[in-house]
Amino acid sequence: MTTGAALRVAAAAVLGLVSLLILFRAPVYPLWKAEIAATEWSYYLAIAGVVLLLLTVWKRGRFSRLTGVFSVLVICIASTPVLRGMSIARRLPSRLDAAFPPALPLPSASPAGRPRPLRLRTLFARAGAPDVQVQAANYASRRSGFLQLDLYRSRVPGVEQPIVIVVHGGSWHGGDRKDLPELNYYLVSRGYLVAAISYRFAPEFPDPAATEDLEAAIEYLKSSAARLGGDSTRIALVGRSAGGHLVLLSAYRKRDAAIRGVVAFYPPTDQFYGYAHPSTVIPSRQILEDYIGGTPLSNTRAYARNSPIGFVGPDSPPTLLIHGSKDELVAVEQSRMLAGRLSVAHRPHLLLELPWATHGCDYVFNGPCGQLSTYAIAGFLESVLH
Repeated sequence: MTTGAALRVAAAAVLGLVSLLILFRAPVYPLWKAEIAATEWSYYLAIAGVVLLLLTVWKRGRFSRLTGVFSVLVICIASTPVLRGMSIARRLPSRLDAAFPPALPLPSASPAGRPRPLRLRTLFARAGAPDVQVQAANYASRRSGFLQLDLYRSRVPGVEQPIVIVVHGGSWHGGDRKDLPELNYYLVSRGYLVAAISYRFAPEFPDPAATEDLEAAIEYLKSSAARLGGDSTRIALVGRSAGGHLVLLSAYRKRDAAIRGVVAFYPPTDQFYGYAHPSTVIPSRQILEDYIGGTPLSNTRAYARNSPIGFVGPDSPPTLLIHGSKDELVAVEQSRMLAGRLSVAHRPHLLLELPWATHGCDYVFNGPCGQLSTYAIAGFLESVLH
């Protein structure tokens, strides 16, 4: 076997191993992060497989045939996230319209209107430089110091804008309000005032600190809306992971008419279920004990108080859930159960379940998960905030 043949076989084997992350759940934490890249940038794996196949197809010999077989397998596996995404994209507009009746676009929204759910050329696009002003503000004072939020506003003054509050994830003990800002920039371009908030972390500040902080941020933005150019009567909450849990809990418990809708990416919705079915890649039971305090047996009331599924009622706001079927950190059953409870309560909702995706799939803003979730959020907000 020549050096070139050996390199091609090795490259094919590496691509094949990486592509397995598209098919199977990651068994350990570092591979979960690699799984996000493999699934949401899978089209680059497919392109690499095509290049390798073209380099091999003219060669003869057993190892060249082996490389060719590996390359074809990589192409087939790595194409599945985009192909599945395209299938979901065809049905998504009608599903959104059925769940949340469409409204006219906001007066200050982009004249481009609603984009397509998934565009192939966007997979390779770079995010442009948005003409957005980002300004930090103190929204509450605690013994540990001031709590801050980042305001994302258009530099072009306009009418009073609906307010979107974004809450980051991080298992209630980490994360940053500056995480994944691309969605914030996009929402500003659609005519919204966006506020990404910080909140206190466990175990130093366990429940109910984070919930109290989110509610303080809501009250601050309502009281300051006129000064900031926002509309205090039209608010939506968006959260990821632990942030998804916080926005659901606040929206369902607060029952504030100004909160018109809530969006949750891969949220824990039933803490009893989460404790009984722990993650295989993070110490999720310890995380819950640090945040809530104790176990479900020793602190049953606190676990119930922290389960949004228990607060669904006839006045729960419209809800958009986004969850990957392969999520190793927060099982997709958490969103499925909440969607079932919302159905029983006859509340408007939609679960956008992505069969190839894992926790944090929207990290790649222009990937299949990023495009589909952004489209769904844009349609949802146009319906509930118009």
